[in-house]
Amino acid sequence: MTRYSLAIDIGGTFTDAVLLGDDGKSYVDKTLTTHNNLLEGFFRGVDLVTERAGIAPHEVDDVVVHATTVVTNALIERKGPPVALILTEGFRDLLYIREEHRYDMYDPQIEFAEPLIPSERTFTLSERTYADGEVGLEVNREEVLKIIEQCREKDIKSVAVCFLNSYRNGSNEQAVSEIFAQEAPEIYVSLSSVIAPQMREYLRASTVAINAYTVPITRPYLTALIDELKARNFRQQPLIMLSNGGVIGAERASNMPVRMIESGPAAGALVACYFSRIFDIPDLISFDMGGTTAKACMVQDHEPLVTGTFEVDRRYRFKPGSGMPITVPSIDMIEIGAGGGSIASVNDLGLLKIGPESAGSMPGPVCYGRGGTDPCVTDADLVLGILAADRFLGGDMQLDLEGAQIAYDKLGEKLGLSREQAAWGVFEVVCEQMAAATRTHATERGIDYRGQPLLAFGGAGPVHACMVGELTESPKVIYPPLASVLSAFGTLVTPAQIDLVRSHVSTLGDLDWSSVETVLESMIEEGSAALSEAGIRKEDYTFTHAVEMRYLGQQSEVRIELPENPCDNRDAEAIRSLFETEYERQYGLRLDGMQIEIVNWLVTAAGRQPDRSASNTDMQDGGRGEETRPVHIRGIATEVPVWRRDAITDSDTIEGPVIIEERETTIFVLEDWVVHRHESGSLVAEKRTSGKGAN
Repeated sequence: MTRYSLAIDIGGTFTDAVLLGDDGKSYVDKTLTTHNNLLEGFFRGVDLVTERAGIAPHEVDDVVVHATTVVTNALIERKGPPVALILTEGFRDLLYIREEHRYDMYDPQIEFAEPLIPSERTFTLSERTYADGEVGLEVNREEVLKIIEQCREKDIKSVAVCFLNSYRNGSNEQAVSEIFAQEAPEIYVSLSSVIAPQMREYLRASTVAINAYTVPITRPYLTALIDELKARNFRQQPLIMLSNGGVIGAERASNMPVRMIESGPAAGALVACYFSRIFDIPDLISFDMGGTTAKACMVQDHEPLVTGTFEVDRRYRFKPGSGMPITVPSIDMIEIGAGGGSIASVNDLGLLKIGPESAGSMPGPVCYGRGGTDPCVTDADLVLGILAADRFLGGDMQLDLEGAQIAYDKLGEKLGLSREQAAWGVFEVVCEQMAAATRTHATERGIDYRGQPLLAFGGAGPVHACMVGELTESPKVIYPPLASVLSAFGTLVTPAQIDLVRSHVSTLGDLDWSSVETVLESMIEEGSAALSEAGIRKEDYTFTHAVEMRYLGQQSEVRIELPENPCDNRDAEAIRSLFETEYERQYGLRLDGMQIEIVNWLVTAAGRQPDRSASNTDMQDGGRGEETRPVHIRGIATEVPVWRRDAITDSDTIEGPVIIEERETTIFVLEDWVVHRHESGSLVAEKRTSGKGAN
């Protein structure tokens, strides 16, 4: 009997569904995201793929995995419910003061994202925990009861609690939580000592505020998802994709939505690592372009870059420091508002501007015929001839070519260009925006992006990846199978995993190994509980350890991966050697004789790597380039051959320009590139060298 696993990835424009059998057969589909009720689109996608496979819900007997943008959308749109923040007395303006850093020293009109929780919903308590964890002043119950009364008056749905030094001892925060549970159980409570038990007060406050802001959205949403899956006779409770590239049970995820912010994009980055191993390419660029955003991630030595902090809702040209920081482990990537639904406009200087505003799925681009009037990137692709109006989603979704042409006539008139010139301008500008973001992201991390292959996926990624590859000096662009829904597929090849961190500051020479063991055991216990809830067998648990260190007096830490549990041999000198080697690798020197400080201990709890894969697409007759259609490339109308992807064999060598169509996306390859099929089923476009075809 075939076992089936199901993945649903809800994006800003489309909801992607993948049903995968253990025989390698896959069934995929896309449907427009239903923003007013995300579960409507979720189950529409479920119905589409189960009907394609001819199976009933109860036959999905492996896993159901879900990646979603529900948390990200809530933060960007600021449509969450009223939320309150409780801080230590004297720290009321913490979210406004931030870290007192200016991300642009010379901008007199510098702007920051407004705090999610304004000062009128911020309360303080006369409690105090000292830096060593000793409680100097316990929580006053009467003060908490007064805050509860005010919360009810303001119709508060959720509360974030962040006390000074609570990362060392969270007992005062726990006391507040217990009083709320007794007196106001209808109000959700998020504790910084649970969500982000790390030093640095503002980072911790920002993280727990974001969690509190989104819990009233995610908990009912995921509870309804669990109930509906059960009502439809699905056997398994869903697993939820996290920002760190792992999956955990939906119930646990509902309490920590701050870990779900990069849910879908993280799955894309993980599947890029999957293909880097298939191609034996250690370093590549993951390029994911959907309907609303584009994401880039640098894969190094078959692994994605990981960061302990990242930002959402950056307000000024995506500059670091202009958004809301979050201190949870996450795949390190850059995300910009450049997708198929990104709106093209003319700014005050008369220059072409793309995004970050998006038409989304409602009304969507003009060509969707759902009431949109603003010209979008997908409209440009249609006007240029790259997309065919009658073949979008295999012909199930007819596009309005005339509407897109009218929209670009108007845009061209503003720019003093023809319809096609305006459309090509949009195509070029959006590709340059994505390439520029990729170059910046790589350069900031000390990575030479030049010469690295590009893995292209997402609904709009294969359309634009070849030009992005040219701009990033990539000699090779890879178009994997299931490219349009690859992030959804990525959730099925990702293990259950949770990354945990605790601040425990001490110098390396004065380590109290007993307290370190207590810290590590608490994380192992928490990780084991998360894996158990995700349905992982105990014999499949794995735990890896790391530590974040710095020379005493420095501000930033260096992460050091440890080969084993450090409490097994308690060898401080071995840890020192690992730190100095890594520090010298990154900075080119070591500071002999300087004391070394440990800031954070980290534990990653993970299950076994899933053994799932999709088989190669079966070859089909027809669609082998006999058909052509005019495409306006760089201002010139060119007859371009059109191939069907499933008609390409391993022996074919196809010269660009060429259009390669599949049901869920279209591949557009420019002149001076050559395409061949890899044994994995991927298509590979390689840049010509010296006027000859690539090998």
